[in-house]
Amino acid sequence: MTSLDESKPFIPLNIAVLTVSDSRSLADDKSGSILADRITAAGHKLAAREIVTDDIEKIQAQLKRWIADDGIDIVVTTGGTGFTGRDITPDAVEPLFDKRMDGFSIAFHMLSHAKIGTSTIQSRVTAGLAGTTFIFSLPGSPGACRDGWDGILAHQLDYRTNPCNFVEIMPRLDEHLKRGKSQAK
Repeated sequence: MTSLDESKPFIPLNIAVLTVSDSRSLADDKSGSILADRITAAGHKLAAREIVTDDIEKIQAQLKRWIADDGIDIVVTTGGTGFTGRDITPDAVEPLFDKRMDGFSIAFHMLSHAKIGTSTIQSRVTAGLAGTTFIFSLPGSPGACRDGWDGILAHQLDYRTNPCNFVEIMPRLDEHLKRGKSQAK
């Protein structure tokens, strides 16, 4: 089980939220608002928030801008993780990963199964590392966003979480990029 080490300082991260939807605007984006509210309530900075349509090129273009932005540490997407024809977020996101994070999907499905049972298999949540930016793709439902943040991300994006968290390894995330460059010479 995880625990919080109150002797460590909290380190705020710069987190961007991307809602993938053909039908939402910022005014009625409940899932994006839930994530934005939880990010700031936790003490992190909401670095950016956008909505793009269910279009692979538009999703990738926005993500690539944020991956290249040194002012963004984490991207959380919401929407487009199902199986209908317009659900293409994993198809857009995964090609950008340098490293996949299979454990995120497993942890999310375990958490989700406890709440909604076998219906959890209807989601293709995914996560990974693109450059030095973590990307987490959650479903578009407000409940799934609450569960993903409260049950996983709030802990893993808090430096005080033991036994380990993503914040403590962030200074070393570019090692795979440097190694790749040195091997290419």
